[in-house]
Order: sequence, then structure tokens, then C-alpha cells
Amino acid sequence: MLAPISSVLAQMTLRRTQDQILGPFYPIMSKPNRSGDLTRVPGGSERAKGELLIVRGRVIDPHGRPVAGADVEIWQANSAGRYAHPDDTNPAPLDPNFEGFGAVTTGADGRYQFKTIKPLHYPAAPGMIRPAHIHFDVRGKRDELISQLYFEGDPYISKDRFLQSVLDPEALIVKLSPSREEPDFMVAEFDIVFRG
Repeated sequence: MLAPISSVLAQMTLRRTQDQILGPFYPIMSKPNRSGDLTRVPGGSERAKGELLIVRGRVIDPHGRPVAGADVEIWQANSAGRYAHPDDTNPAPLDPNFEGFGAVTTGADGRYQFKTIKPLHYPAAPGMIRPAHIHFDVRGKRDELISQLYFEGDPYISKDRFLQSVLDPEALIVKLSPSREEPDFMVAEFDIVFRG
């Protein structure tokens, strides 16, 4: 006799989100913006330049259960491809209205959300362009995951040695869709699987 489908599904496990490098521009010089809105600098009056983006998803364990209380940090380049980091020598301009570093804590449903902008690709070394990406550092009680989210259609994805070194590069690439709630924003859905 076949086992009920619910018991089969309960035994299935999801693959852990793939690790990526921390990168040289982790923002060690500042504390993350915990408002969830990186499009505005606290105390500032203008919005960051660039394509407005909502990055959201769920943090879940390998059995699909939500991970509550996980800290989710993101950091990224601005819409010109520059990090607000003293070691970034890219000559692209800084955006005074964008720090590019934020953190939120997941709720009981494991959900997180950031308002940000879509970053631009940037030169990383002679002859090497990194595709647009957002760094993630997710910390729970038992696990920490460092990964990156990439954007479908970026012309530098196929040549990026960091993304192409993972087992399943497609799992780290998101497709953007228009936001129904906030028409000025596009949405990137990115679920994260780790032990929590």
C-alpha cells in the first residue's frame, strides 16, 4: 500500500540555499538600517536613485517550516555600481541618499522584506565585471548562511565565476515582477533555506 502523500512530503527536504562569498565590501564601518527601507537614509529628505525594488521572501528550514527570529542582513552597490565602503575604488558616484546596508528580523511566519533599489553591475578586477547582486547574511540559532541574489537577464551572469561555481546557479537568480501594492516598485521574491 502506498504511503499517504502528506507523509511522503513531510519526509522530503529542501536543499539549503547555496553559499556565496562574503565579498570585500561588507559594511564593517556602520550599523545596518533596521527600518526595512533602504531607499531613504534616516534623517534624509530624498529617495535613493535607481529602480525601486522590494526584496522579500521566507526564511524556512529544510522541511519548509518558517524560521522565526532569524536576522537577515543585506548589503549592495548603488544604482551606479558603487558600494558605500571606503575600500571601493570604483570611480562611479556615491548616492548620499543610499547606504545600501540593512537588517530585519523574521516574524513567526519566517517572512522578511526590504525596500531598496536594483544595484548595477561593476568592475571587480581587470577584465572582470560582477553582475548586479545583493549580498545576504542570514543568522539563526543554529546556522548562518552567506549568499547572493542575482537578477534574470543580467548580461554578466554567465561569466561570473562566483555564481557559476555553485551547483545550481539558477536557484540564486530571481525574476522581477511589478508590485501590486506599490506601483513604483518591482518585486524580487527570494526564499532562503537553512537550518535556522
